[in-house]
Amino acid sequence: MHSGKGNLLAIVAAIITIGYTTVSAQTLTTLHSFNGGDGLSPEAMLVQGSDGNFYGTTALGGAHNKGTVFKIDAAGSLTTLHSFSGFPSEGAVPVGGLVQGTDGNFYGATASGGAFFEGTVFRITSTGAVTVLHSFNSFFHEGAVPVGRLIQGGDGDFYGTTVLGGDHFLGTAFKIDAAGNLTTLHSFSGSPGDGANPIAALAQASDGNFYGTTPSGGQNFQGTVFRITPAGAFTVLHSFSGYPSEGGVPFAAVVQGSDSDFYGTTAVGGAHFKGTVFKIDAAGNLTTLHSFSGSPDEGANPVAGLVQGNDGNFYGTTALGGMDSRGTIFNIGATGNLNTLHSFTGSPNEGALPFAGLIQGSDGNFYGTTVLGGAHGAGTVFTF
Repeated sequence: MHSGKGNLLAIVAAIITIGYTTVSAQTLTTLHSFNGGDGLSPEAMLVQGSDGNFYGTTALGGAHNKGTVFKIDAAGSLTTLHSFSGFPSEGAVPVGGLVQGTDGNFYGATASGGAFFEGTVFRITSTGAVTVLHSFNSFFHEGAVPVGRLIQGGDGDFYGTTVLGGDHFLGTAFKIDAAGNLTTLHSFSGSPGDGANPIAALAQASDGNFYGTTPSGGQNFQGTVFRITPAGAFTVLHSFSGYPSEGGVPFAAVVQGSDSDFYGTTAVGGAHFKGTVFKIDAAGNLTTLHSFSGSPDEGANPVAGLVQGNDGNFYGTTALGGMDSRGTIFNIGATGNLNTLHSFTGSPNEGALPFAGLIQGSDGNFYGTTVLGGAHGAGTVFTF
């Protein structure tokens, strides 16, 4: 894997035809424009630390052009905590972002680097001290190339996915403890009863199980939604059929709403082949809430997942579409009523191509990142 940026852009470019749309704008503030030396192309959502600052990763840039970890406050003051150096001592290309553990440290994965060039799991303190917990090695039938974010389960272990590796080299779901002991929970096969190449993070639900998506595999080769227990018992809940009746190719994680259903996005498919928002219950009953049309008032091709705001609505981004075909911010209710809140311009004052989802900060505002745009064209951190 040459870079997380290159691979994800290639995936999106291969399945998306860009169309120009028009959207009315809403107030957005760019907190920071990356310049390459302090990071390049943030592809992951931010996490708010217990200290109130926001922490994230850039896929590239930094002192070695292999990605960074940074923190930024609500006023836009950014500190680069670590620049990854890659093989052999540490990872490279941290695409998936961070999670703060109950011990106060942050945990993440890199899609490349490590002792076997297949990615790592790492721990980093709030002051920037990095420890590599595990270097993936697909030769031993474990995963390779972890792109998604880790989450900490209720048992204290961390859970994640890899795009490649495993028994069939089509990706895995794994858990790892804070000491670096890794267990492969499932190897994806790509068969009709299984998915393949999971990119997204897992989500632990109120029932204690983990729910996730794959962008390929399943009965129609359009991806799946699955459930996996902490012990590794695996069930496909739904195989996407794609255009025109429902979405296809879900790149993003699902989120459990306050109604206990799960909400997510697909990058393509739907009535207009520009992606969808869907909900699915724990029994696998799926409803398409919205098919993006690329019309003047909405975006297209959501790569990121959703977050439920304090108002009960779900907020997300589209990678493309909008007034300048550089992506949008939207919200949608549980019944499917969608509102476009902002259309990115890619100007020096703001970013373009929001691959990552949003988080709602303790101040009630939403925070996110864009892969490109800003004053130096290297991506941004924004709030609205």
